[in-house]
Amino acid sequence: MKLTLGFSPCPNDTFIFDALVNNKIDTGGLSFDVVLEDVETLNQMALQSKLDITKLSYGVLPLVLDKYIVLNSGTALGTGVGPLLISKIKPTSSDINLQTVAIPGKHTTAHLLFSLAYPEATNKTFLRYNEIEDFVLAGKGLGVIIHENRFTYAAKGLFKIIDLGEFWEKQTDKPIPLGGIVIKRSVETAVSLLVDGLIRKSIEYAFKNHYPALTEYVKAKAQEMNEEVMLKHINLYVNQFSVDLGKQGKEAIKELLNNNKTAEFTSSVGSKTIFLSDQPL
Repeated sequence: MKLTLGFSPCPNDTFIFDALVNNKIDTGGLSFDVVLEDVETLNQMALQSKLDITKLSYGVLPLVLDKYIVLNSGTALGTGVGPLLISKIKPTSSDINLQTVAIPGKHTTAHLLFSLAYPEATNKTFLRYNEIEDFVLAGKGLGVIIHENRFTYAAKGLFKIIDLGEFWEKQTDKPIPLGGIVIKRSVETAVSLLVDGLIRKSIEYAFKNHYPALTEYVKAKAQEMNEEVMLKHINLYVNQFSVDLGKQGKEAIKELLNNNKTAEFTSSVGSKTIFLSDQPL
């Protein structure tokens, strides 16, 4: 059986899926057509139900829960992992609401977190995540950065205004859910459970057989990122929650969905089952 699978070329995702998509583990007869895209493109594809399995931002989850359910493995969730709001020159707090702010996609968790922290800041522009540093460096406004840019902005002379993940953690006393892996509800439950288990095995294989060395697959997809930044990326975003959401991880995701009430994020989760592991067998 072949399924379509979407994830980003960022090191945390390629580290997670390397063993699965490159047949380093027994896949139980499943094979995968892989689509590598940035997370906002994957969000858009999820809105159109294009892929059987996909990485997405938890900010877009309420809009796709009628078609998809969250897997237990593969999530980017934790403490100290949130997006950062950065500037070229440190602004005052009152300036932020007046500034143009570049955000890595309308449906990203980064956008949701920024909206929760600065509900009156409405002058936004949506750019691909790796274009935001240059936007800020050009003096065009502020930027919300994610992924490897957490490790590169300071060396370019940019300033952190706020860690939006820390803001969330202080407000909720919960880790920050960034993105997760979902599968179509139309896929048979037995197959979905198999996929979930395979993702977990893929992560465990990566840690056991390579870490902290990087495979050629991870390095090839990371483009111009150096290996030190790749490792920092993996260390930050791949953790125990990636292997198993557990009760704490699920509660954090539910908290984020309950906070999905800003002007741009008004969808209701309703009575839908969110997690595959909570679905009756």
